[in-house]
Amino acid sequence: MSEAPAAPLSASADPGISLLLRPPEPRAGWRLLPARIAALCAVELQKLRHDRTELYTRAVQPALWLLIFGQTFTRIKAIPTHGIPYIDYLAPGIIAQSAMFIAIFYGIQIIWERDAGVLNKLLVTPTPRSALITGKAFAAGVKSVIQAVVVVVIAALLGVALTWNPLKLLGVAAIVVLGSAFFSCLSMTIAGIVLSRDRLMGIGQAITMPLFFGSNALYPVDIMPGWLQTVSRVNPLSFEVDALRGLLLGTPDHLALDFGVLILAAVLGITAASALLGRLAR
Repeated sequence: MSEAPAAPLSASADPGISLLLRPPEPRAGWRLLPARIAALCAVELQKLRHDRTELYTRAVQPALWLLIFGQTFTRIKAIPTHGIPYIDYLAPGIIAQSAMFIAIFYGIQIIWERDAGVLNKLLVTPTPRSALITGKAFAAGVKSVIQAVVVVVIAALLGVALTWNPLKLLGVAAIVVLGSAFFSCLSMTIAGIVLSRDRLMGIGQAITMPLFFGSNALYPVDIMPGWLQTVSRVNPLSFEVDALRGLLLGTPDHLALDFGVLILAAVLGITAASALLGRLAR
């Protein structure tokens, strides 16, 4: 006598069998963008995992600013800082400067990816261009946070009176990420215009020092000449430094305005860089 045929397996009985019978639905709509941004950000950070020398070499310059410039001007009291030791006043500015220097040359990487054929492969995927730019921008922000930790440690060893309030330190990380996101998008926007690593390197070197010296990173705005005060008040780096000083030192600040300006700058930067990304692939 023949055996009765086995009953078909129920997909609901075993989740593993359910996945074999019916593949999971792909993310769509609002769920797609965060997933792609996170994946692209993770890819960027994997590069740092394989080569950490960039972090070590970039820590040298902020250390020199604090050790030489900061300690010297603290002794001679040449710059009025409203009762704060100059090295304390300088430390948040150096955090912002080191983060900007990491982000401002990020466009070179995207041009290298264009030359290596990686960018064209990314652009033909369903990934939105804004997700690609945002992933790179926030990867630059995470790298800058790691750099900021190095500067904070150096500053603490030099006796700078920084806060260790966890909530304020989270605010510092958020400010550094937003500032770096803007400057990396500025770099990628310039890359979409000039289309050349050599030109981008020249422009990057030409604008980093004016952005740094045209901010409140080294000295208060009220001792600047009138025209430089105007430049400083529209310089995103000044808003970043102002927020960092308020969070780390407890000086008078405008945190809501600083966060608002940096968020707006990052959104505008992502929009501009996304719009110009297609020029790099032509």
